[in-house]
Amino acid sequence: MATVQLKNIMKIYPYSGDETKKKAKKKAETMEDKKVDLQITEKGVVAVQQFNLDIADKEFIVLVGPSGCGKSTTLRMVAGLEEISEGELYINGKLMNDVAPKDRDIAMVFQNYALYPHMTVYENMAFSLKLRKESKDVIDKKVREAAEILDITQYLDRKPKALSGGQRQRVAIGRAIVRDPAVFLMDEPLSNLDAKLRNQMRAEIIKLRERINTTFIYVTHDQTEAMTLGDRIVIMRNGYIQQIGTPQEVFNNPRNLFVAGFIGTPQMNFFDAQLVREGEKFFVEVGGIKVELDAEKEARLLANDVTSQAVTLGVRPEHTLVGDEGVAARVDVSEMMGSSVHLHVNAEGKDVIIIVPTIDMKGHFAMGDTVHFTFNGNVAHVFSKETEKNLEW
Repeated sequence: MATVQLKNIMKIYPYSGDETKKKAKKKAETMEDKKVDLQITEKGVVAVQQFNLDIADKEFIVLVGPSGCGKSTTLRMVAGLEEISEGELYINGKLMNDVAPKDRDIAMVFQNYALYPHMTVYENMAFSLKLRKESKDVIDKKVREAAEILDITQYLDRKPKALSGGQRQRVAIGRAIVRDPAVFLMDEPLSNLDAKLRNQMRAEIIKLRERINTTFIYVTHDQTEAMTLGDRIVIMRNGYIQQIGTPQEVFNNPRNLFVAGFIGTPQMNFFDAQLVREGEKFFVEVGGIKVELDAEKEARLLANDVTSQAVTLGVRPEHTLVGDEGVAARVDVSEMMGSSVHLHVNAEGKDVIIIVPTIDMKGHFAMGDTVHFTFNGNVAHVFSKETEKNLEW
């Protein structure tokens, strides 16, 4: 049983001298030019800001976001590898801020495996148990059970250099499993693997989750991993939480422009559009077409007393419909993907991707062709031009 609570967690990297402070300020100015919200205080650079999260027992939480957003720093604070500057961390209701990593009942799997090259697989997996002074019988039982779960029994006598990347990662996971931790921490464990191995290991982690009863906190920059693995996803940007929800919630109802563009492959298409309110009805106008939003969206917009205004309209590539009428677009590139064709087009001055199922295709799309597309009101997302927030929420 393991619950984890993070309350108002902050991580501030203090200045170490005048020169460092000057460099930090210069970096902040550069970030400001790029419209990156990096907070610089008198205490130092704030890497994680007001992080609040309650993790239930046996829940699989994924922290996801671009490089430098603070997700690995947050994980390392949970592990005790980074000091918590402000806020409180609880594991099973016990305050952990000043508890040593070895006493937190956690196990961590790193991106680079961190295996001992001079030890065999068996010795790597048994090492932490030997430090605990477990009996040889207990060590052997736990190592062989973990090896069986991960299908690496045949490699127990080998050294890491004789293993592939995927096999090494299994050993690293096995070394964590034998500790039977209350909380399992994983920091981008699949990023060093090729695409095929990543897919295989994703499936293995899902199976592993079913076989060991523990709480998972998983860090990745890969939104596909986040969508397939997590019970809930925590999307981060510049140290702030942008949205927390199930994979389906964040896909269907992104709370702001960043989440909408980050979640989904290919990413959501965005247009400059007009939101028009007519009584209790709402329409979006773009490229000469007018589409009414569905009843659920209209109800949420009414509840927020949204008025007619210029908006950023978001429509996912898989939700666009090619037809004889609609927004005009010029084909730049046509990619055959097997079950579908990805059309890269220019529409309303924007680069847009349209996904057309091959079963629905009525001909070939060539560079320079003009196509027309539209969309239904239930898949249109409207974002404020000023705040970039979803106007429904």
